[in-house]
Amino acid sequence: MPPLRMLHLLMLMALLCGADATCPEEYNPLVLDPPEVIEEYGSEAWVNCTSSFEDHNSMYWSNEESGKTVDDTFIHWIGNLSDWNVTATCIIEMNDSFVCSKDLKITLYKNPDKVTLFSLNNPVVEREFVLQCDVHDAAPVQNLTVKWYKDNEMIKTDSFLNTSKTPVTESSHLTVNVSRGDNGAEIRCEAQLDFGPNGPKPPPVSETKVISVQYAPEFGNNSLDVYLTEGDDVTLSCDAEANPPPHFHWTRDGVNMMENTKNLNVTQVNVSAEYTCTASNYLGRTNKSISIHVIKEVMRAPAVPVTTAVPPTVCPLTLTPGEVVVRFGDRASVNCSTSALDAVGMGWEASVNGSRFEEPPSVTWTVENLQAWSIKPKCYVTLRNNHQCFTVPNITLYKTPDAVSVSAETPGPMVEGVQHLLRCDIISVAPVRNLRVTWTMGEENYGEEVFNDTSETPVNKTSLLRVTPTRDHNGKLFKCNAELHLGPKGPATVPTMSSKPYTAVVHYKPRMQDCPSTSTGVEHYFRLEMLSCKADGNPPPTVHWYHEGQLIHPSEPLSRAHSGKYTAVLSNELSSTNTSVDITFEYGPSFTCGDRYEVMENGKARMECEPEGIPAPIMTWWMMDGAVKVPPQRWTRRDSGKYVLRATNQHGTANHTLDLDVLFAPEFKEGNHSQEVTPGQDVTFACSAEGNPVPEIKWQFSPVENARETTRGRQKDVSVTGATSTNAGVYICVATNRVGSVSRSVTLMMKGKRGRLNSNFWWYLIVCLLALLLIFVVITLCKRRKKHGQYSFIPPAKEGSGIPLTTTSGGDKA
Repeated sequence: MPPLRMLHLLMLMALLCGADATCPEEYNPLVLDPPEVIEEYGSEAWVNCTSSFEDHNSMYWSNEESGKTVDDTFIHWIGNLSDWNVTATCIIEMNDSFVCSKDLKITLYKNPDKVTLFSLNNPVVEREFVLQCDVHDAAPVQNLTVKWYKDNEMIKTDSFLNTSKTPVTESSHLTVNVSRGDNGAEIRCEAQLDFGPNGPKPPPVSETKVISVQYAPEFGNNSLDVYLTEGDDVTLSCDAEANPPPHFHWTRDGVNMMENTKNLNVTQVNVSAEYTCTASNYLGRTNKSISIHVIKEVMRAPAVPVTTAVPPTVCPLTLTPGEVVVRFGDRASVNCSTSALDAVGMGWEASVNGSRFEEPPSVTWTVENLQAWSIKPKCYVTLRNNHQCFTVPNITLYKTPDAVSVSAETPGPMVEGVQHLLRCDIISVAPVRNLRVTWTMGEENYGEEVFNDTSETPVNKTSLLRVTPTRDHNGKLFKCNAELHLGPKGPATVPTMSSKPYTAVVHYKPRMQDCPSTSTGVEHYFRLEMLSCKADGNPPPTVHWYHEGQLIHPSEPLSRAHSGKYTAVLSNELSSTNTSVDITFEYGPSFTCGDRYEVMENGKARMECEPEGIPAPIMTWWMMDGAVKVPPQRWTRRDSGKYVLRATNQHGTANHTLDLDVLFAPEFKEGNHSQEVTPGQDVTFACSAEGNPVPEIKWQFSPVENARETTRGRQKDVSVTGATSTNAGVYICVATNRVGSVSRSVTLMMKGKRGRLNSNFWWYLIVCLLALLLIFVVITLCKRRKKHGQYSFIPPAKEGSGIPLTTTSGGDKA
């Protein structure tokens, strides 16, 4: 025992000597394992209370006083946590006046039933608005944290000061300034109980709301110049952004038109005109002016410009570069040159930065900040014959997305084996025909999608990914990548924007992993929690172990009496399953046999005294002098004695002292011989025998007055004083014990009386024969007497019939 602990115990013993002493915390002998319980309301808790002080009156739990124990220093408490005000205190009564106790800190929690998210401003317009998040029925609120996210980026955290133990509903508010750029943004309110790094981690409960911001119409460009050749058709677009969608109205040179659509189709244009589009909704209105310029007698150039002298039907213009891919808002520049010697002038017609009529051979169109989505500049040249031709560069204006985000289209968490939709929102990207959306899970490509939309202006796009998850998908990171593939003239690196990772939460049925079908453990040390079994499932399953129908706590030390089949029952909200383990407990040797054993001589050297223990102990016989005894094949009387049996296995050694008693049948020592004596002579016959148990000795002879038996130790004698002819005969000695019986005989003869001895024999024989003859005669007479009596003869009733004669024992007629 450590010195400090010894000092504490000495101090505690000193305190015990005082009456009505208090129990200082530093000397309190009680230890709780665990010292604190944080469990879900309605579950079970198992707590051990151990005392380092063995000498006490009793130990018990405050709510189980009837379960007081006197001899134990270890008691456990199994609590049903269905009372919000549950308490438990372990108490030890050191003596009649000194009591120590240890309070168990119990925290019960309940995860929120749901989270409700709604706006306090309807509709949401471009200004400050307030969102409210209600967290329903959560406890304890002081451990509740509410986190606000905008497009998966945390923007606010709320906590609460309410100290109520029981479930309550709390609200958190978020105030935000929104603009049209926030339209489609996701606001998520997430509530989670937080008990620190070592506490349980209940799953968060959340709700997501997509913001729909309403705003007045707005054009990307409020004026536009369009250059056409006489007779061309054109579609004018009133591409205003607004929410709710705007209404449109068109005028031509100030005169109202009947067209009220977004796109106005104008056919066979032959004169220049000014078109005005008005877009309006309840929040406001705005105008866009489109000027159409008609160019007469124009020859079109082919798509591929030439650099040498060409026939008059081909426009002698060269564009460098002929194809331009430029990022929205970046600089764009195209040089236009002519090889025609009869060119008198050239220039650029464009809605932005068009040039005047300039001298050949080249002219450059440059825009420092290109933001016109439908721009199509024309380079034209005028020849001496008053013919004019033009060519148009291929300009691709692109814009990477403002935002890319991944969310769940299917409500709730993923469930193993059930199809789930993930949604990727790409906000404000152009041109869509060059957009490719790829999905990744970790480093693995999971799918891609392209679009047929021919819109050249920025739009919002959505890609859906269908996932049939397995448990292996849980915790995987899904990402959505928006890529603009702009061809060989585009950037060397494909413009790409990726979403923040979306962590998949997959619920799946419980199962037990790495659990053996059989196991061994050392008794009083092994606990179920030491098995390699790992419970897997989401939500994390509850695990209960049962043995012979009884609930077993995994931290409870087990003994050999608990050997057998253990069944673990795993449950979560999706399913329940079970698995079994056969557990054998190993323990050190012990003897339960008696201290004395009796065996038969020449019997096989087997005994009922075998040690118990697992693994089977190795037993050695030791004689009392310290020598090793090798048990023989069969026992002999020399093997009787005391032995020490020593049993050993890997868990210990046990000794047992045994008194071995080998039993054997009687055996006579030196025997007597027949004797011939003269009348009047004294004679003694001695009889002794060895045996185990000690044999009982008896003499068999014809009793006469001058013959008597005497006992000397284990020897019994027959002494004849003054022998006469009546003493002549056979004397038989019989030795008997539990094992068997032996006998021997001697003959006493009288000198000169051998003839008399023979005559006596014949007289005995004759008397016996006469007695037998007399018995035979008596039996014969009795049988004949039974046949005498009176008989009556009755004539037959009919001739030919006969009735047998009968008689009665008294002579009566029958």
